[in-house]
Amino acid sequence: MQRSKIFFVVVLILVGFAFIESNTKQFEISKNLEIFANLYKELNTNYVDDLDPSKLMRTGIESMLGTLDPYTNYISEADIESYRYMAEGKYDGIGARVLKMGDYVTIVEPYEEGPAMKAGLLAGDQILAVDGRDAKGKKTDEVEDILRGFPGTDVTLTMKRPGQKESWDVVVKRDEVTVKNVPHFSMLSEDIGYVVLTTFTSNAGRNVADAIQQLKNENPNMRKLVFDLRDNGGGFLREAVSISNLFIPRDEVVVTTRGKVKDRDRSFKTKESPMVPDMPVVVLTNKWTASASEIVSGVLQDLDRGVIVGQRTYGKGLVQNTVDLEYNAKLKLTTAKYYIPSGRCIQSVSYSEGEPLDIPDSERAKFKTRGGRSVLDGGGITPDVKIDDRSKSSIVSFLEKNNLIFHYVTEYYQSHPTIPEPDDFHFEEFDEFVEFVKSKNLEFKTKTETELEELQEAAKADHLEDVVQEQIKSMLQTVAEEKADDLYEYREEITDLIEKDIVTRYYYQTGKIKKSLQNDSEIEVAVELLNDMSKYESLLKESN
Repeated sequence: MQRSKIFFVVVLILVGFAFIESNTKQFEISKNLEIFANLYKELNTNYVDDLDPSKLMRTGIESMLGTLDPYTNYISEADIESYRYMAEGKYDGIGARVLKMGDYVTIVEPYEEGPAMKAGLLAGDQILAVDGRDAKGKKTDEVEDILRGFPGTDVTLTMKRPGQKESWDVVVKRDEVTVKNVPHFSMLSEDIGYVVLTTFTSNAGRNVADAIQQLKNENPNMRKLVFDLRDNGGGFLREAVSISNLFIPRDEVVVTTRGKVKDRDRSFKTKESPMVPDMPVVVLTNKWTASASEIVSGVLQDLDRGVIVGQRTYGKGLVQNTVDLEYNAKLKLTTAKYYIPSGRCIQSVSYSEGEPLDIPDSERAKFKTRGGRSVLDGGGITPDVKIDDRSKSSIVSFLEKNNLIFHYVTEYYQSHPTIPEPDDFHFEEFDEFVEFVKSKNLEFKTKTETELEELQEAAKADHLEDVVQEQIKSMLQTVAEEKADDLYEYREEITDLIEKDIVTRYYYQTGKIKKSLQNDSEIEVAVELLNDMSKYESLLKESN
């Protein structure tokens, strides 16, 4: 009896503390909401200048959410089309990717069979005005907001094409634009198929399955697969489960979500028999492989079902849910973390006041795949076969920053009505490109030059200019002489980018991917691995 009384008293105390803590938190919430409302009213009434209430409140909301993680976001009614595109791979608009270049937003890529393409717009065309409103100096997102709208509505664009003196008006009828999540699939050899998935939007699982089935139907000797998830930022969790199910049996747990509200923790299992239960598969990943694409690659690794090739993935293991708010707005907030079959979470950082904190390998827990291989949590998916990330050279970064390849290809397209098929096209006018770059009179500085110039300024500040001046001047001269041939030194890398951009103008995204396959060292590694099944199988059995 005495023990029961003590136990009862302890429970009452704990309940009391919980009640007090809950009441205290509710009081703090109410108090701070009241302070915020009064502060807002005072600003609106007495601040010296007129305030935009929507802009002021948006700033407050985003600052508050900014202390959490990068994936908890407020989506206003004006942002809904952008959100719809990220979630579903579709939106209502003119069907073109645009980017500000100089004073004007420019069409970078009209989507195949989209409204912009049907209206005759080309990559390189500048948008001078939208519905009569001057677009000079406008940001990319400001113009995009106007371009999007209900299907069937018209938007009048005033356009200027490079090489033409006169601008012209064109009426573009907005429509629902769907961007393919499986833009290409083909055979890499007689028995190796290739499928690329760019995003986990609606029907991604069905589209990957259809691509594999079509390859099998048209190529009876297909026995192996390269599945490309590079640069895939993820999407719907359900599509990750669906795609995993193509390779693994029914009733396997693909992912488990766990958050603060335990009643909402869930496990997601496969529901169907696998389409290709035994087909050897290599998954390609890089540092931009994230979220749902990490679930798929991680599941295949945890179950020893496929070999991962490439670079360590991004490491986004957070689950977001979207809550409807008033006035057609939404809140996308992180509600849980997800865990793959080995029990590990792939989230690569934690957050403190909105700042990412990297988790060092020494602090990452070890887990085991089904076959006994060691894998780490908290740092994305580490490939079974690592390939060093090919960092861009300084000269290539310079060319891309100044859009020089884009502008050159725009001129090239205007003077070449047709080109061969992507597989047969080769760019052979490199000297012409070099002259084009030189004609722009843009100064290219290497990182070394920048640092030497900073050292020169530091020496002046420390009154040591006379001591180091000659040495720095000599080094700068040497660097200048070396970089004179940078365009030719990196000719192969630059030519590859030019070829892909040119092919995109004529054959769109599908053509670009076809061309990319010709010069892809990571695909070469994947093919070599699938041609050496003893090595492939040993990678799935190695225990460490």
